Parts: sequence; structure tokens; C-alpha cells
Amino acid sequence: MVLHPKSKVRVAGQEVTFCCKASGTPVPKKYYWYHNGTMLEKKVHRYGHRLVLRGLVPGQAGTYHCKASTEAGTIKSAPAQLTVLAQGQQNCKPEPEPSLVELPSECPQDATGSHYYNVGRCPPSPCAGGPEDPSGCGAEAGSCCGVRRMEMREVPCAGSLLPIKVVAECGCGPCAQPRILVQGRVTAADTGEPLRFGQIFLGGKKVGFTGYKGSFTIEVPPDTQRLVARFVDRQQRFVDTIKVLPFNRRGGAVYQEVKMLRKKEPVDLDGNQSNAIPLGEASGREPIGELVLPAGAFLRPSGEVFKGTVKASVTFLDPRDMATAGAASSDLSFTDAEGEIVPLRTYGMFAVDFREGESGAMLQTGPVEVRMDAGQVWMPEHLQKMKLWSLNPETGLWEEEGILRPAGGSRGKREERTFLVGNLEIRERRLFNLDVPEDRRCFVKVRAYSNEKFNPYEQVEGVVINLINLEPQPGFPSNPRAWGRFDSVVTGPNGACLPAFCDAQRPDAYSAYITATLGGEELEAVASSPKLNPNAVGVSQPYLGKLGYRRSDHDDPNLKKTAIQINVAKPDPNNVDETNGPIYPYRSLEECEEAPVSANHLRFYRVEVDKYEYNVVPFKESDLTSWTGDYLSWWPNPQEFRACFIKVRIDGPQEYMVRSRNVGGSHPRTRGQLYGLRDARSVRDMLLENTSGACVEFKCSGMLFDQSLVDRTLVSIIPQGSCQRTAINSLLREYLNRHPPVAENNHTASFNMLAPVDPLGHNYGIYTVTDQNPRLAKEIAIGRCFDGTSDGFSREMKADTGTAVTFTCQERPAGRESFFQRLLTAPAEA
Repeated sequence: MVLHPKSKVRVAGQEVTFCCKASGTPVPKKYYWYHNGTMLEKKVHRYGHRLVLRGLVPGQAGTYHCKASTEAGTIKSAPAQLTVLAQGQQNCKPEPEPSLVELPSECPQDATGSHYYNVGRCPPSPCAGGPEDPSGCGAEAGSCCGVRRMEMREVPCAGSLLPIKVVAECGCGPCAQPRILVQGRVTAADTGEPLRFGQIFLGGKKVGFTGYKGSFTIEVPPDTQRLVARFVDRQQRFVDTIKVLPFNRRGGAVYQEVKMLRKKEPVDLDGNQSNAIPLGEASGREPIGELVLPAGAFLRPSGEVFKGTVKASVTFLDPRDMATAGAASSDLSFTDAEGEIVPLRTYGMFAVDFREGESGAMLQTGPVEVRMDAGQVWMPEHLQKMKLWSLNPETGLWEEEGILRPAGGSRGKREERTFLVGNLEIRERRLFNLDVPEDRRCFVKVRAYSNEKFNPYEQVEGVVINLINLEPQPGFPSNPRAWGRFDSVVTGPNGACLPAFCDAQRPDAYSAYITATLGGEELEAVASSPKLNPNAVGVSQPYLGKLGYRRSDHDDPNLKKTAIQINVAKPDPNNVDETNGPIYPYRSLEECEEAPVSANHLRFYRVEVDKYEYNVVPFKESDLTSWTGDYLSWWPNPQEFRACFIKVRIDGPQEYMVRSRNVGGSHPRTRGQLYGLRDARSVRDMLLENTSGACVEFKCSGMLFDQSLVDRTLVSIIPQGSCQRTAINSLLREYLNRHPPVAENNHTASFNMLAPVDPLGHNYGIYTVTDQNPRLAKEIAIGRCFDGTSDGFSREMKADTGTAVTFTCQERPAGRESFFQRLLTAPAEA
């Protein structure tokens, strides 16, 4: 499906056009349209690939999708939502929805001591559209609900006033068009070696290369429903990797680590003889099966039989090895007879590379035999459904090559075995798969939070949730027999729902291994030991006990805390304790996606107890549609984010909080006005006694949102406690003196500067990174700052390298509230 219908909003009496288009061989010409799952009569609506509805009435609201079919098969589009408003009805209410932001800890908002303030938000829902283009299939200009007016408020803050902008009114306006990106790194699954200058394909089109360190950026084409990327090693050391990459439809960048499988070293085969190549014999295990090539099976592209020496490389990805899951291609899905994209459960994938021994020219094969050991199939019902598949590199979908049928066989002197046998011809370089369709499916609800308070209004969007389906060994839940499938979903404003295999009869028939990442940062899961707390996990008893929830450090506290494993026990509809999540039946996807935050769900959270961020103009970095064009916006450009950090060395016996206060410095519209605050706790240098370092974010100097004038941000760096500035980086001091005006530094307890417009670097103690993903820009800048280099990345603080300013602090820090109270009330020039 190359064109999917788009969701639209109309007023009763208007008309609407939906379009879809499919490609294939032969070209699809039969289209069928469905409303809320019921096929519309073709004679009544006279549709083809376009569906036109005139004189709309409220009863026509709902979901619409199309199907395209030929004798080769059927494909179904993604659903589109039609909203029909009554005359005079508004889809964008002027009153903003509640949205809470955390204030500095010294600023209680009310008598209850709450540190949260309602700044309001406008939901980015579509508004009623106007007249369409003649075909109705082009892109609509569209209007969306957004901020129409903001107001400045002042929050009482321990005797001072903290400025904050709130949404006062919402209204319809042009829809935001944020760029949607996928970024990441491609490395070898075995050694971590980067794929240098590898080719990247979308569909059959080459769109770019990986960098020297394996990094890549892909801009997601408009209206993409499923992003399929192929990574190719031009030196042919790795098997081509095809990935279905998750992305955030609300804009911004999602970070992905892509692993490539190293090709197995070729062996010499005699083309005149029959040959058998084992599949999955590594690590002392019995092979899953074998590839049997009869004499005369190798062919040149012309069809001529090749009888010489063949260099044969057969690389097998064995799901019995848990480490291989990250290197598997695609998302293990195929299209069924109804056009639905449905999951497969793998028993192994293999890639073949046959070449002439002397010239290295590619070879094909005639009919060859794939034999699979039935003893490796632990679920008896799978024996009757096992099939052989090949991967379409453009769609990322598996296509059926044939059925594997039982047959007797032996392995030399070994005992008799039963094999499942199938046939195929190898005509192109494809990945092959031993799989079964699995109809025991559910959805798992997961949410990500900014901290372990798990406040509903502190959920984090843009987090990649990964789920690997495992087949556990009976009685050994922590030692699975194999993995069978994997999925990745990006969290939205209401979390994420991940597909997973499940079972109603045996709760432990399938288990799931779940992780969460944000821009390369691993989020932590809720602990399962020494005592399981249902309130913290987010799932009530007794269902939690049935799920067998375990965090990755359950048996060994030295392991990471970033993964959980559960039994995917299909909920019993007759048991009220199992009808409220976190597992939902496959047909209840909408219920899962719309579940309230009070319903059962699994939780991950960011470990950032030592950081705090405050913006005068509120903005959620995980939701680019929340950006507001304002002179006081911390990020002036929603298409490109520039993160700036300064490295502070502290000589003192403990760790200290360091704050940056950022106000307008040179722009006439913002001079003296607060942009925001940043707090960061210093981190001990493990090699230097009584020394720590802090990497503190500040607002970069540069153009403001109107792109007309540069503002040199006035940045004040002040450690908490009784501290005295003892040194300033000489290169930074010289640069600031050569670029006036120069901020006064009369007070030795702080460091002030009009932030440099130039990016500078580690020699100055300033670290600047520009990226389309604000969180990723920060992560990279912090990694360089810790390391004290221009391109390093470290989590160990090197306080004496690449430092901008040094403070010496005494043992007893001053009270935080009184200190920050003085800081907030200080005039801008102080």
C-alpha cells in the first residue's frame, strides 16, 4: 500500500474524499472501501481507489479503510478517522486543557506545597477542513488546534516572583509540520565495529550512507505508515540488514541502534556433487536443520549449470541464542489473505551467498531442499503450520516460499529423526526464514515517565519501547529456550501498546522481555525485589502474580535495572481482575491505546534525580507540536536544536548542585528577561580526591524565533553552598574579552558571561551540539563534557579536563532555599 487514506474533519453537509493506492504485479485495479469494518456498496458509492462522500451527516463519522486485491493477494490500508461536526460546533475549544510543569523546589505554588503549575495546552487535533483540491488525493493545507494567545504570569516564589508564560486561548491555525527523523548507529552484532559508509535504501531507492562511526539520519517521507530501511555493507562483510524502524509521528527524531550479522566464512563445495550445509550448529547445539543442494544445483544467471568449485557462505541466525535478537531483520510480519499485516514466530533465519570459486561471480540455484529437525519444535501445534519464507527487501514483509511437510530421515550413524522438508529456488539475494503464523496475540500497555514519582502529567513521549517474545523453559522462567519475535513502538501522550504472543491456557507459554530507550539513554524499570510493590509496578494483584513480573536484576543486584520480563498471560474476560490491563486481547487495540492512566500498565522512568529544567515558555522536548514561537522560548527553532553546556570543576569534599540562570543579554525584546533555569549535580572524579565536575546546560546565544536579531544570552553559573570562584579558563576569558560587551564578574561566588555565539569547544570548556532531536543533542554534549574532548563520549567524569571555570567549596553548603531565593531576586546585571 503506497498511499493510505488520511484522517479528516468536516462539518455536516460538506463532502470528503479518501484515497488509497496499492502497487504490485500485476497492478492492483480492484479496490474496496469499508466504514467501521463494513464494506460499502460499490454500486451506491461508485468508488475505485477514491471514495467521495457528499452531504455528510453525523452517522458517517468513524473509521474508513480500503483493500486492494489481485489474483496475487490482498493488502489493507491503515484506517483513517472521519470526524463530522454539527453546524457551529467547534473541534478546537478556546479553553486550554490542563498541563502541569514542575516549578523550582523553592517555589511552592500554593498552600498545599505543590511544586506544579498549570500552564495549559492546546491539543494538536485537526480542525474542520475547507474545499479540497480537485482529486481529493493531494495534501491538504489543513488547520489544527494550537496556541492563539499566551499570557505572562508571576508565581510567588519564597518572597520573589518567578515569570512563567501560560496558554490563555486556543484556536485553529496552520498545522505544525515538524520534521520526522530516525537517527542511530549501525554496528556489528559480534564486535561492535561500526558500518563505515554503508549504503541506506528506502524501498528500492538509495537515500544516503552511514558515517565513519556508523551513524545515520533518515528523514521519514510524508504519509509513511511503515518505514523499511535496508543497510548494505559495500565490502560484503555483513549480511544486508532490513529494519522496520519506529518513528514519532508527532515530529522529532527517534534513536535506534542497528546491529548487523557478520557473514559466515565461505566453504568450498563441488558443484558436481550433492552437498549439505548445517543450519545452526554453533555453540555445541544440535543444528535446527540443513540445506541440501543436489548435484548440478548451482546455476549462472543465464541458466547454465555451473560444475566447478563454489564458494558457499550460509549465515544462520539462531533464535536459541538470545544475543541474536537485535541482529534479526524486519519485524517478522506477513500479509494474510485478508490483507492484514500479521506476525510470525521464527525458528531461524538464513542468508546464502554462492559465488564461482575463481571469478567470484554470483550464482543462483535450481530446486534445493530445506530440512528442519522436528525435535527442535517444542510447541506441537507448530509442526503442522511450519512454512518457508523469504524477505521482500522493499516492503520488509515475509513472503511464503512453501510448506514444510513431515518426512523421515537420518543423520549418518545417529538415531532416526523426523524432519520437516520444504523446497525452494534461490534466484536473488534474499533472507530466508523457518516460521509459523501465530494467532495467539495480545497487546501490552507500557508507559514512560520523567521520574519515579510516576505522575500522570510527567509521561515522556518519543521513548522507544522494545519487546522480545521469549519461549521460556518450563520451571526456568529466567532462562528462556529461545526468542520468537520482536517489536518496537514509540510512546505517545498515552503510552504505547506493543503486540506480543500470549496464551490463555498456560500463562507462561510465552514471556516478554521489555526495554525502553530515549536517544540512547536506557530507562529504568520498577524493582521486583526484595519485595514486589504492585502500586509502584503499576499492576494490581492478583494479576501481577500471574504475570510473574521480574526486573533484570531480580537475582543479581549487579546487573542492569533496565529490563523486565513477564509472562504474557492472555486476560480472562470472565475475571474482573484481568480486564483492566496491562495485557489486552488482540482485538482490543483501541481499548489499550485509549486506556486511562489509572488502568494497569508497566512502567519505565528516567533516572534524572540530579537534574532540573525550567522554561519560562513551557515546551515538551518529546512533543515538538508543543513548541510555541515566542521571544522567550528556550529553543528558538523547532526544526533544529542547539544544546550548549559549560563544564564546571569544583574542589570540595562532596557533590554540589550547580545552577545556570539564563536571561536575555543583548536583544531589545528580551534583555533582562528570564529564559529559564537549569540545575545539575556535580559528579565525583574517581581519580582526584575532593574533586567533582558538573556539566551545566545554558541557553545558547543566537537568533531568536523571528530569525532577525542575535541575542547574547547572559548566563550566570552559581554553585550551591559556600563556594568561591578560583579560576577561569584562559582561552574562554580571552575570547569573551575579544567579543564585547563583557559581563561583570565582581562577585566571586558566581561566574557570569554573555554566552559565545561561536560553538567554541572543549579547549574553552564549552560544549555545543546541534541535532534535530533535543534530547540526543544534550546526551552527546554531556558525553563530550564528561570526557573533556571534542568528540568523545563518557559517563565517567574527568573534572580536570576541558573545564571552563573552577570553584572551591566548603564542606557545609548553604541552605538551598535561601540561596536560590537570593539568586532569583538578583537583578540581571548582578
